[in-house]
Amino acid sequence: MATRGYPRPVPAKPLRDVVAPDLDVLFCGINPSLLSAARGHHFALPGNRFWPALHLAGLTPRRMTPEEDGELPSHGLGVTNLVDRPTRTAAELTPDELRAGAVALADLVARYRPRVLAVLGVGAYRTGFGRPRAVLGRQEERIGGADTWVVPNPSGLNAHYQLPDLARLYRQLRGAPG
Repeated sequence: MATRGYPRPVPAKPLRDVVAPDLDVLFCGINPSLLSAARGHHFALPGNRFWPALHLAGLTPRRMTPEEDGELPSHGLGVTNLVDRPTRTAAELTPDELRAGAVALADLVARYRPRVLAVLGVGAYRTGFGRPRAVLGRQEERIGGADTWVVPNPSGLNAHYQLPDLARLYRQLRGAPG
């Protein structure tokens, strides 16, 4: 048991970052779902629209599955999460977790240098990066040196955006200036 003043053990990362140097787009989800963490693959929930949106946006040549997430770099794409802790819903995360995740994300982006960072969720971006008035789209601030965009989260819980909307917005990322 850790005591005050001593570091606590850091739990193993439940989902690996799928990254490589100089990607076109690094997608950053909010945090893993319980199912994604259990399966070891990003966006594994059946109702999640990430994989179909990537394909409809023209970012992948076919609709990939969560089990193929390791192939994303061969298409110039990558995926990570703002917070590593798996939850049933992102609403279970604390502001402190989101802010700590933002610091870690900036370090990851600076290390791997993607051209575009796409944060999947405006609420998480606002809290994590201290930008309470941020809106969807390209941000003025660059994170870790990357052109930064906030785009809708593909979770099935985010009913405000349908699959064609997600695809249209994600398509803009590949052509975004870097």
